[in-house]
Amino acid sequence: MHKHGGARTRGLAAELKELRARSGMTTREVAKRTGFSIATVNRMENGRRRITPEDAASLLAVYGVTGAARARILVLARDSDLSGWWETDDGDLPVHLPALGCFEADASRIVHVAMLRIPGLLQTADYIRTALIAVDFPAEKRKSMAAARLQRQKVLLSRTAPNYLAIIDEAALRRPTGSRELMAAQCHHLVAMAERPRIDIRIIPFDRGSHAGLDGSYVQMEFAKASPIIYLELVQSSMFRDAEREVRPYLDTTDKLMKVALSSAESVKFLRRLAGEYGRE
Repeated sequence: MHKHGGARTRGLAAELKELRARSGMTTREVAKRTGFSIATVNRMENGRRRITPEDAASLLAVYGVTGAARARILVLARDSDLSGWWETDDGDLPVHLPALGCFEADASRIVHVAMLRIPGLLQTADYIRTALIAVDFPAEKRKSMAAARLQRQKVLLSRTAPNYLAIIDEAALRRPTGSRELMAAQCHHLVAMAERPRIDIRIIPFDRGSHAGLDGSYVQMEFAKASPIIYLELVQSSMFRDAEREVRPYLDTTDKLMKVALSSAESVKFLRRLAGEYGRE
């Protein structure tokens, strides 16, 4: 059983809360128009009350959500008791993006294990744009995708920022994404972020050999009053895993990687050296 609901319930709650915010309505106004109590609206938005398809339909009608967006949210409400949450992306932005942003904002701790690319919350704007071009991300969607990622990064700068740990394999830093100048700037940005409170960046250099993280990148999100969630980003799809038996191996992998990674201070020195290498002609 999930403490305060699984990823689907909590993601649905986050999306409905965001839709209410966009509508400009207060919970009192929504309660009056739907017939729910204010407490019920609050519990649904906090993921502490199951949201039935009928509940969701009432809220979506008030928020003016129609068409494919309405259909997708109703399916999510119907399947909210299922473990895990996998979606195929075929719209302007990844389907999971609203929920991911809300989970990041609510998390007490975020761990990003990055084997091939710089973690999204630590990427410079130039790195984001270049990375999107490199994977042939549709040109007409790049601007909105880059803007969404930059918006998500603000969670690390807020007064209530979560503790953030990035474990980055040297491969993600050595593979050029754009020019040498761009990579030097990205390394300098990582150094600057590592100096901020509640942000810890750990590098796993090549000379540490094979390690548990090579099975793949993931994001681990922990919460003060809810169970952890793992986020996996795949080609044209993404997945949240929330069952304890599925989450535990990732938590164990994080512990293993911390034993082979450089210390915080050593990681910063590594990044400064690498920035210098990229900066040389």
